[in-house]
Order: sequence, then C-alpha cells, then structure tokens
Amino acid sequence: MEQDMSDETMNSDDLVAAVAPPQAAHATQIFQAMRGELCKVFLGQDEVAGQVLAALLAGGHVLLEGKPGLGKTHLVLALAKTFGGAFGRIQFTPDLMPSDVTGFRLYDMKSQSFELRKGPVFTNLLLADEINRAPAKTQASLLEVMQERQVTIDGESIALGAPFMTLATQNPVEHEGTYPLPEAQLDRFLMKILIDYPGVQEEAQIVAMAAGMQQSASLASLRVVCSVDDIVRAQEQTAQVQAVPEVVNYCVALVRATRESRAVSLGAGTRGAISLLRVGKALAMMHGRNYVIPDDIKAVSLPVLRHRVQLTPEVAITGQEIDEFLRGIIESVPAPRMQA
Repeated sequence: MEQDMSDETMNSDDLVAAVAPPQAAHATQIFQAMRGELCKVFLGQDEVAGQVLAALLAGGHVLLEGKPGLGKTHLVLALAKTFGGAFGRIQFTPDLMPSDVTGFRLYDMKSQSFELRKGPVFTNLLLADEINRAPAKTQASLLEVMQERQVTIDGESIALGAPFMTLATQNPVEHEGTYPLPEAQLDRFLMKILIDYPGVQEEAQIVAMAAGMQQSASLASLRVVCSVDDIVRAQEQTAQVQAVPEVVNYCVALVRATRESRAVSLGAGTRGAISLLRVGKALAMMHGRNYVIPDDIKAVSLPVLRHRVQLTPEVAITGQEIDEFLRGIIESVPAPRMQA
C-alpha cells in the first residue's frame, strides 16, 4: 500500500513490523474498550473522546474549550470510571488561592506538629473547571504540577502518583469574567480540544434521556475495563512506538512553518513538535500500529497546535481563525511518502 504524500519516501525496511507485539495489541484493545464506554454517556462526541484518550496514552494534559453545558465534566468523570482511577475537581473562581490547588501544612495543636493537607491535585485525573476564571497567580500554581508531576509545599517536593492527567475546561475568552491563560501555561497542555454542540439526532437523544423518555447509560453503569497499572503500562508502550527520521522532520517542518508565516505573531515552539510526535505515537497505538505514519501527525495537528499559535492583529481582525490558518499550513508542508 502506498500513500502518495510527497517525493520523499520512507523505506519499509526502516519501519518495525506492522503487527504490534502482544502487549501493544492488549493496550489497543483496552483503549478501544474505553472509547466505547465513553461514547455511551458522551453522545455525538466520538472525535473528542478519541482525542482525550490519545492524550491519556501520550501522558499529557488537555485543555477543553466549549460553551457551558456540553458535558465536559461528565466526560472526565466517565474517563476516570473506565480505569478505576482517582478523580479530583477544582472549581476555579476569582478568589481561588494557589494553596487551594496544591495543598498546605496546618499546625495540629494535639500533635504539636504541622500536618500535610493534600490538595485536589493528588489524584489520577484532575478536572480544573473553568480555569480561565481564576487570575494568573492561581493558574500558575498548576505549572509545576503539570510539568514536573510534583508539588512543592513549604520547600518539600512531593511526587504525584501515576498516571496523572489534568483536564482543564475553559469558557471562550469573550465570556465575561475570564482571564486568558498565559502562553507559558498554554504550552504545558499537550492538546486543546474543542467541544461543539452535538448533531441534531444526538442532541434529541440526549434531551430524551435526560427527561426520562429513553433509557440512558449512567456513569454508575459504565464498566471498569482496565486498571491504573494498565494505563501506566500502556503509556510506557506508547513511548516505545517507532518514528523514522522522516516523520520527525515532518513534525519539525510543520511547527517551523507556523513561525515563518507573516500571518503569525507567535508560532509553535520545539515543544509543539515534540507534542505532535507524542500524540502521533498515541494515535498509532490506538490503531494497532507500533510505528507512526504521516497521516497520524496530520490527524492530530489541529488540537496539538491551535493553542500554540497566535495570529497577528491585522490577520485576526479579518476574521480568519487559527484552525483555518493551520489547515493551510498542513496543506502547504509536503508530507513524506510511505511505502509498505
């Protein structure tokens, strides 16, 4: 099979065997089962569910953006249920303090000592709800947690358990009372996933279920399809998915094209290329492959890059959106051709 993507060819001898090893095949089955469970309660959002699972496989964090009432919290709760993981939630408000996120030490009069009161970040899945309603100082309290997988309280660094994933929701920035996330924190998110309204049939089904007119699948009815340890092993296997130099160079070419465009005031950095490859590996694993193809990178380019690129004011005022610009970049950068 040949995918004619450019004049540059990847020899099949450079690829690992097309059939994934048994451990990888098991990971693929697990995540297919998890996706099936999510879609039972998150109707009409199959693509979103797949992207969130890819981020979990890649060991990264997700920024979920959408209008209120589209089931963002429901999605995270369902995801935690599928692997029996611990779940924590923070409702970000303008008066939220950093210690409300990470935890603090409290002096206990009985024991005459300071006791650690762990914050909600000590969990497997952390839902940071409406993160852009809090000021920058509190937003920044998540930086060390997301990047280093640890919390520092009174000079003591405390490691978080694995897996750890932050899923932060935000309302569109035009909503009243929101604070745009700083670029440094945006870059810590592996993907920015947009949740739109479901289709007409799916929305009617949701309404009927909520009104008791149809039997619905509740969170309590979802199956636990794997364990926390299974997720950690799947993440380790995903990191071992192979990527030939041509695919790596393709990731670099995409992010460099965003930086070289005159329509951009801020382009994607090196972390953007790394993220493309990480999520591309996760997508390959979910499809039962232990090697990345250019189509994997194309498929994840929008959610991986859309929050890392800013258009110039002159371009933004014309009404052009980031996704439209990125589609043009993807079309303009030649992809390697793969032969198998």
